[in-house]
Amino acid sequence: MQGYTSSEMMIVAAARALQGARTVFVGVGLPNVVCNLARRTTSPNLELIYESGVYGARPSRQPLSIGDPALVSGALSVISMADLFGFYLQGGLIDIALLGGAQIDRHGNLNTTVIGDYYSPTVRLPGSGGACEIAVNARAVMYILRLSTRTFVDRLDFCTSPGHLANSAFAPQSPGGGPRRVITDKAIFDFSNAEQEMQLICLHHGTTLEDVRDSIGWEIRTGPDVIETPMPTDDELELLRTELDPKGLYR
Repeated sequence: MQGYTSSEMMIVAAARALQGARTVFVGVGLPNVVCNLARRTTSPNLELIYESGVYGARPSRQPLSIGDPALVSGALSVISMADLFGFYLQGGLIDIALLGGAQIDRHGNLNTTVIGDYYSPTVRLPGSGGACEIAVNARAVMYILRLSTRTFVDRLDFCTSPGHLANSAFAPQSPGGGPRRVITDKAIFDFSNAEQEMQLICLHHGTTLEDVRDSIGWEIRTGPDVIETPMPTDDELELLRTELDPKGLYR
């Protein structure tokens, strides 16, 4: 199977990053595809948790949304949203949350609320939904975002979900572990430095450091050993193209 798109590389890299996790809180859109690919490849025992109240989903087809009835068949349990958030998420039982967003800054703070002024925005986004609660309580958070200066900004227009050092009064009180990794269509970043600032750790094949710097709204840090991301395998691409996203909505 020759060739792959930058979005396919991003999805595959994010699915591999879930290896070793037992529970994952699945965000809307790209995270939905990623988590179902991970369960079919590197993480067969991964428990998919959806905001609608489904724990341990094992859908027979790619679910269309977090409210798709396909999530219920074969799931370990289906409970109310209040119980899911109260007992599982706030109870500290979520290993990783995988989320998307519109804007992110160097400390992993996320905006899914507005672009522009809050009272007179250029774009009004869907808002938090459960994202703020998820980001604050999960043991670790991973983001999947396309790399561009519109998304990776020096200053958010609105902070919907706090990351590291959202502000000095709030950040130390967060019960979760905060952002761990950011997977994009060009590179992968983590926060493993004393300042908990985003740093480059992997470049996808064909991407240069200059490409990454040109796509970020601040001077990006680099980790001690930047490596090339392993390319997708034929099996991963076939699953994506024939089962999970045959119409190419995400890839």
